[in-house]
Amino acid sequence: MFMAECPLISAVEMDSSPFILDGGLATELEASGFQLQGDPLWSARVLHTDPQAIKDVHYRYLQSGSDVITTATYQASIEGFMKHLGVRPEEAQHMMMSAVQLAKETVSEFMSQSPVSDTITDRREPLVAGSVGPYGSFLHDGSEYTGAYEDKMTVEELKDWHRPQIQCLVKAGADLVAMETIPGLKEAEALVEVLKEFPETKAWLSFSCKDCDSISSGRRFSEAVEMACRSTQLVAVGVNCCPAPLVKPLLESAKSHKRADLSWVVYPNSGEGWDAKTGWKTEMRTSFANLSLEWKAQGALWIGGCCRVRPADITELKQLHVQP
Repeated sequence: MFMAECPLISAVEMDSSPFILDGGLATELEASGFQLQGDPLWSARVLHTDPQAIKDVHYRYLQSGSDVITTATYQASIEGFMKHLGVRPEEAQHMMMSAVQLAKETVSEFMSQSPVSDTITDRREPLVAGSVGPYGSFLHDGSEYTGAYEDKMTVEELKDWHRPQIQCLVKAGADLVAMETIPGLKEAEALVEVLKEFPETKAWLSFSCKDCDSISSGRRFSEAVEMACRSTQLVAVGVNCCPAPLVKPLLESAKSHKRADLSWVVYPNSGEGWDAKTGWKTEMRTSFANLSLEWKAQGALWIGGCCRVRPADITELKQLHVQP
């Protein structure tokens, strides 16, 4: 059911053009006036307060050329919804699943409303990726950028925490699961183990990295890639939410550890600085579209943006990589 009927992913090896991901969902919500900074649910709260706003952002990214849109569940969890919204477990599960439903509805509306003149017949059917963020994003204490909590948790404890979210995303019909911004190897191992419980499900695994060869916890990126290659359910492994100049050396550092049939997934942030108290620092930012040509040459077949990357950036990416 899950991936067997998803021809776009099964045909990825036959298509030389990369899947263009979306950009920062929270960035677009904040640009629309939502106050997310400091909220323990971050953009996931908007699933509760204004779901149409989520659909509007998805739609803008589809208009910009995204082949994949990611659900507003990065900082969502059953436990988090219960704690911060005061809902019952079944209500929290419904809210988690609603993120997939909103994304799928948006894809359907976009495909039905796009005029024939938009060469819609040549366009890929957009995919919905169910976002699963690190445990540290639930803790809301900055540890998602270090993975420090791994030292106090077992793989089984991390599996138990992630399982309810993945179960909801799969049940709701996500085309694949985006296990993203993962800071450490133990949590990555836990996620890959949980994935086995849903054998028809495909996913990508993306790490947050702090320098040219290390993930956020300090372990080598090459070790992370080696671990990921033991999974038969991953379509890609890679990096996200790091400055674009780090991507090429990171991929280079691990190329000998990656299986030939596993793609890279790459979606950096804008490169602007982040402050845990005040949020993103508005600084000079440069386009990474041209750098993405190097990433594609290195084997990246899933390319997009993360925090502070806007629809205009995705349009630039799409135009650069579209097949003539």
